[in-house]
Amino acid sequence: MEILSEQELHNLAMNIVGKDLENRGFEFLAVNSQLKKDPQFVCLKNKKLHFVVVKAVKYPDNPKKYDATFMETVKEHALKFKARTYYAGVGIADAEDYEKPVLKGRNYIVNYDGIQEIV
Repeated sequence: MEILSEQELHNLAMNIVGKDLENRGFEFLAVNSQLKKDPQFVCLKNKKLHFVVVKAVKYPDNPKKYDATFMETVKEHALKFKARTYYAGVGIADAEDYEKPVLKGRNYIVNYDGIQEIV
């Protein structure tokens, strides 16, 4: 079986976060699913602009932990547009053995607690 690539894991995380944002009433203005092109989502909610950075995180890394220096850079960029900045870490692991890579066609487990605002 084939291991999911970094881009495929990222796309999976994007889908999970995208559905969450949609359910929360966010309107998408721009979506960028390319790796290392941040933010992934530029959204509108209550007439306010929101930048959302999405990261797929492999086990055993903590999906809630983010690179503060990097997120500060994104936040500075967002402030130029009077936008709020969010981080969305999505933990993805093989359902049967967390230590194994995620394979195409196999079940996986998701660890996602929603978006975290960077203040």
